[in-house]
Amino acid sequence: MTNEALQSLIGSWFPNPDASLTTEQLTISEIEENSEGNAETPEPVNQSLLEFTEEGSQFLNIIVQPEQLHELMSQLKGIIETHFDYLFCLSGVDWGEELGVVYHLESTTHRHIVVVKVKTGDRENPKLDSVYDIWATAEYHEREVFDFFGIIFNNHPNLKRLFLTEDWEGFPLRKDYEDEINMIIK
Repeated sequence: MTNEALQSLIGSWFPNPDASLTTEQLTISEIEENSEGNAETPEPVNQSLLEFTEEGSQFLNIIVQPEQLHELMSQLKGIIETHFDYLFCLSGVDWGEELGVVYHLESTTHRHIVVVKVKTGDRENPKLDSVYDIWATAEYHEREVFDFFGIIFNNHPNLKRLFLTEDWEGFPLRKDYEDEINMIIK
């Protein structure tokens, strides 16, 4: 399946309710433009609640809101046309203002790959839903992200530090992390 076909299929799972309103507004604007000659055309609204990019890569990138993450991931694996049965990478990311997670998924039957990105809205108390119940391999990946970034995964079966000691303070892969002992200052 091509990236365009994947985008069309996956985007249809989360239709944007504002898209139909924009279509009506565009029709009204076109009517007003014909009568007045100077109406502004509104910005196009994404037909899906998801955002899609390819960012110069060969893989389709899907940006999802945290509240839709688990549902999207369940559908990506469970629906036969996509059947992303292999989570081969789950990485925490500090984008500066926001923390997030990037998931790389592959369908071993259809031979296509997608990248799913999600950002937490709260840097002080970042939470996302666990995908452990969808892909068991996520258990240790999520523990690593929790350990180094402090992102809490709701419904994780055993969320505790994986590499660092329980008494470790802070999350060393965050951009704002400071370690007075091991910090190299130039």
